[in-house]
Amino acid sequence: MAPETSPPTPRSRLVAAFVITALLTSFVAATYGFGFYLFAQIVTDMRKDLGFGYTVVGTVTASGQLGFLLFALLGTWLSTRVGGGQVTIGSAALCGLCLVLIPLTDSIVVIGVLLTIMGGTAASVYVPLVEIVGRTIDYEHRGKVLGLISSGTSYGVFVNSLLVPSFVGGGNWRGLWYCVGLGTLTSTAIAAFAFHRLGLFRSERNLEQAQDPQDAQDPGTPRTADRDDSARAGWRMVLVRWVVIVWVMKFLNGFACMPFQNYLSPYLREGLGFDIGFAAQVWGVIGVIGMFAGFAVGWLSDRIGVRTSLVLCYGMFFVSAVLLVVAPIGYLPMVSGILFALAFYPIYGLVPAYVSKTASGAAATVIFGVTNVTQGLGGIVGNYTAGFLKSWTGDFTWYYVVIAVTTLVLGALTLQLPHEGSPESAIGRTGPPPTSDKDLSHA
Repeated sequence: MAPETSPPTPRSRLVAAFVITALLTSFVAATYGFGFYLFAQIVTDMRKDLGFGYTVVGTVTASGQLGFLLFALLGTWLSTRVGGGQVTIGSAALCGLCLVLIPLTDSIVVIGVLLTIMGGTAASVYVPLVEIVGRTIDYEHRGKVLGLISSGTSYGVFVNSLLVPSFVGGGNWRGLWYCVGLGTLTSTAIAAFAFHRLGLFRSERNLEQAQDPQDAQDPGTPRTADRDDSARAGWRMVLVRWVVIVWVMKFLNGFACMPFQNYLSPYLREGLGFDIGFAAQVWGVIGVIGMFAGFAVGWLSDRIGVRTSLVLCYGMFFVSAVLLVVAPIGYLPMVSGILFALAFYPIYGLVPAYVSKTASGAAATVIFGVTNVTQGLGGIVGNYTAGFLKSWTGDFTWYYVVIAVTTLVLGALTLQLPHEGSPESAIGRTGPPPTSDKDLSHA
């Protein structure tokens, strides 16, 4: 017989939700903001000190993408076996360790390996998010929470912008790596304690028994162990129509979003003739908006639906690309950047929000894990295609035409998805979508 355990109070659930949201956002800020983008910001200073060329920089960047793909698969496999909480904490700790180790070596090969591993942790820390959010956040708040978490990259880049001038200006790029690495490890230690207290290192079945032992003892009540919650069942999601649509959408997201971001500055400066000051202003506005856009659109999605919010984002993304093709004059590129930021950051929170509201357990983990793989593949194909079109036509414009068309396809695919929480979309759970407070606490 399970020991008597008091169910969590609304206040305790609110505190737990706030803590988990803050910690997961910090993990995304560390693995993406520090792992992916810090090297790009200080590569000039590291090159001068260590003496490597841009061929090496390109190789390291490509290997980081490869690490992302490999760890997305590995993280999915591990999450269905050892648990999402363990994978997230382990990934964050590994990222922090790599950040600390980088300044200890002068070997660019070793640095490249560490950066590749960090690129991988950006994927593996993200894969279990839908499981963790599904266990700790009430159903009606998951859109805004995942939207805020998806904006974590902006917070990491913002922290970089504050730290880089003081460290690099004094010729101490190594101290910068130590600073963000120790900060990441500290955040990970706090998160490990919080995860332990909240039971996130235990299986969902054990957590539900601890929260509601009466329900766990009732043989007539569906339990997590009785649900379609095995890893093997999760991998069978390839047979579900809406799941395949989500995977295709994530591929197209990578195909359109990543090159848009990567080639924006070269297009503004080389293709359109804007100076570096204006290009920096556009990027600054994108970064600031990105810090709030994910939460704002996520909040909206909890009220009007994830599908409607996705269509809204793809509409803004379409207009953003069209402006760069049809009227890239005056301050219109700045308007394009604003629309891009309003769409780009929320998209990466809305898709996991949709998954968390339509699937649970191992099925949700596998579905979202594969989306990270397809997104990475889309980014690789998109970046290659953009480079090819630039070489072939001599202009970046044509890829932004491709992006505009892709956003129309994404909008059409979104309309093919069933409404989140509807019976025909439910995977990994039995019965109707959660409606009562008790259902929401277990959703």
